[in-house]
Amino acid sequence: MLPNDASNGAFVAVVGTCDTKQDVLAYVRDLIRLAGVEANLVDVSPRGSPDGDVSSDAVKAALPGTAEQIAGEAERGAAVTAMSQALVAWTTLNSDRIIGMIGIGGSGNTALVAPALRALPVGVPKVMVSTVASGNVAPYVGPNDIAMMYSVVDIAGLNSISRKVLGNAAGMIAGAVTTDIPKADEQDKPALGLTMFGVTTPCVENVVSMLESSYECFVFHATGTGGRTMEKLADSGRLVGMIDTTTTEVADLLMGGVMSAGEDRMGAAIRTGIPYVGSCGALDMVNFGARETVPQHYRDRQLLVHNEQVTLMRTTAEENARIGEWIGKKLNLMEGPVRFLLPEKGVSIIDVEGAPFHDAEADAALFNALERTVQQTGTRRLIRVPHAINDPEFAEAVVNSFQEIVEG
Repeated sequence: MLPNDASNGAFVAVVGTCDTKQDVLAYVRDLIRLAGVEANLVDVSPRGSPDGDVSSDAVKAALPGTAEQIAGEAERGAAVTAMSQALVAWTTLNSDRIIGMIGIGGSGNTALVAPALRALPVGVPKVMVSTVASGNVAPYVGPNDIAMMYSVVDIAGLNSISRKVLGNAAGMIAGAVTTDIPKADEQDKPALGLTMFGVTTPCVENVVSMLESSYECFVFHATGTGGRTMEKLADSGRLVGMIDTTTTEVADLLMGGVMSAGEDRMGAAIRTGIPYVGSCGALDMVNFGARETVPQHYRDRQLLVHNEQVTLMRTTAEENARIGEWIGKKLNLMEGPVRFLLPEKGVSIIDVEGAPFHDAEADAALFNALERTVQQTGTRRLIRVPHAINDPEFAEAVVNSFQEIVEG
């Protein structure tokens, strides 16, 4: 067994509470080692345990004050939260040595370990074997490449089912960290983040076609998770710029739709200062689920059933003014080069003249609010474009704006 401060080399972290699941955790660790991969059992028992290659005390030490906080907590929930925060700190401190992480547990352990999995960079193998993995895993996974594996039986010891499920999980993580993935040509190109919705697809496809010879283009579906994923990659330094043509997630944030990316949308461009080109893509709509799920106070609004699972609500002039002000305030905080384009003939494929969501007054309220709010400078500019967002001329304007702020 390795000492409690772990080895100096690279390893897979097998994470869980040794006070209740030591046999399960050790079983997975040993299978990973049998596959030829170094693995360390990381104990996150809030009250501590004598087991583990990395002790609970070592994890707590990564975040000063955690041990004292846990000792003073009478409620287990508060102690688990403190331990989770310490695990994130420990993971961050050891991220240069962690080549993979696998968590194992029930709902409590999943909530404890998931934030540390999310703290690892995209591409580092991450597996969570959990009793809650067959339900809504979005709160645990977020905008991250975490593989959630349903445990089938409760993680309360080893039996014929759990041994097979856990063995498969051990094989997954061992295989992931040892697989040599061939390097693709585009990996030598600088990476861009782009946002797209079905109703802005022609725009983004045209932009990609004009830039893909020089850039690796990562296109994110603006469904809430997509926006958060792009922000995470920008924060991690993976992106050299953003072409955020589809900011529809802001409408869902402000109006209570189901595809919000949260208050931090556009925050990465503020923090990193990378070149940012944005637009009003799909700000004519708020997304809800099936028609019967639309909130009662919106039932008399202009609704469009996109499919059985998605209902769109047209934003009003008043709502668009709020959206424009919110986006404008975010743009004002960006210290890097910024261009934000206003498609005067329609912000989506269903907002052009003759389409169901066409509303020139609502679009004008959006554009006017942006112009009132944004403090334009030599590096931060709004640009009106006399075309719809999906017109080829608009895509050309987007690319020209990006090349202007990147190449000078």
